[in-house]
Amino acid sequence: MELRPSPAADGRYPAPDFELPNQFGEPTRLSGLKGSPVLLVFYPFAFSSVCSGELDELEAVRGEFDRGGIRILAVSCDSKYSLRAYAQARGYSFDLLADFWPHGEVAHAYGAFDAEHGRPLRASFIIDQEGTVRRVIRSDAGTPRPLQAYRDAFKELASS
Repeated sequence: MELRPSPAADGRYPAPDFELPNQFGEPTRLSGLKGSPVLLVFYPFAFSSVCSGELDELEAVRGEFDRGGIRILAVSCDSKYSLRAYAQARGYSFDLLADFWPHGEVAHAYGAFDAEHGRPLRASFIIDQEGTVRRVIRSDAGTPRPLQAYRDAFKELASS
């Protein structure tokens, strides 16, 4: 896997490709989703309060994203077994991807890995139909990312 390339003058860059197992062990490859916009959400830990709140909010508005053809991929360094239990307990119907081993490799490729704490940073990537990162939305530890930022980014993407 390549590390994140330097952004162009407009801040866009090719999204690093990856393949990770979802909560059922099924492989999900980013390049296999070309043709659909992707919301790639890195979150620190399954079952933690802020992460659960953010993912609960995404599940609550999933229909809105589905209507826009947007695929939600949520990534943590938890194992697929933990993610299956988490998805079942919380009722998540989108893919939870396990960046378990090599530990945090995909988060690192996106510049979204906190090596000091061994977890992904709270960072989301808006990826267009061609596989280009169009916007990055970050928040500090313990602070949820605003849902409206995702809506605004996809509205902008649809109008470009």
